[in-house]
Amino acid sequence: MEFAMLYDVEKCIACRGCSVACKQWKNLPAEDTTFKGTLESNGLSDKTYTYIKMKEFVENDKVKWEFLKYQCMHCGKPDCMKVCPVDAISKTSYGIVIVDESKCVGCNLCGGNDGCKYKVPHVSSSDRKAKKCNMCIDRVEKYIENGYDRKYMPACAKTCTADAILFGPREEMVKIANERLEVLKKKYKDACTYNVETNDWKGGGAMMYVLPYRPAFYGLR
Repeated sequence: MEFAMLYDVEKCIACRGCSVACKQWKNLPAEDTTFKGTLESNGLSDKTYTYIKMKEFVENDKVKWEFLKYQCMHCGKPDCMKVCPVDAISKTSYGIVIVDESKCVGCNLCGGNDGCKYKVPHVSSSDRKAKKCNMCIDRVEKYIENGYDRKYMPACAKTCTADAILFGPREEMVKIANERLEVLKKKYKDACTYNVETNDWKGGGAMMYVLPYRPAFYGLR
């Protein structure tokens, strides 16, 4: 059975608890950041697997903020897996895309122009291995073993107090995404889902979104 994470943009309060939880569970160090004019951090790296994009804009003469949790999309047809010359990247039966660091040779093709279009994988300068979100697959396995117990959900989903991040069987997440889309359509004319339907440009994926605005607004393909 495939599983998926659903991120509801409208519910996100940009607390960035998901980023902190990710670092804590993965034992990832903090990084120096530079001020870019917003509260947004530097982005993904070999030490940061998820972060919150922030965008300030004016709509109807009012200043507004939009947020987006950005991480590996766990694509239905992963380009990173396609270009890896040593088969270090694979897609599990859960729908989660993982890197086998014992096979990785640090060539960075997965993060290059022919690889991930989202520029997610980053090769570490310390061990020359590609790093990215694996959707806490160790937790997911316990989640399944323990009858979908919420305490074993991926760290980012478990810590989200606004219920902006949900995790569960993919069919269930698709149903929730489409229900939320109907709600958002009443408020936003361009509301849409992303990476949800299996006929999407990437064949659907395990990281899904409900968006108030078009994907390009958030820098998504």
